[in-house]
Amino acid sequence: MTPQPSTNLVRKYRRWKELSQAELAQRAGVSRQTIANIEKGNYAPSVYLALMISKILGRSVEDIFDPPRR
Repeated sequence: MTPQPSTNLVRKYRRWKELSQAELAQRAGVSRQTIANIEKGNYAPSVYLALMISKILGRSVEDIFDPPRR
């Protein structure tokens, strides 16, 4: 079975806040590449980082990292 990339809405909410990947990364204390990989589903953030991103974007962890399935 092929693993599915994790689904998250980091990119959507980052754009709503009009933040670049670099700006979000700086606020979260990580590299821009880390944010890019989270958005692509290639990297699962630590609980601490997920909480930090959620706080910056003004959404709950569940809203961003566990969106409803269609």
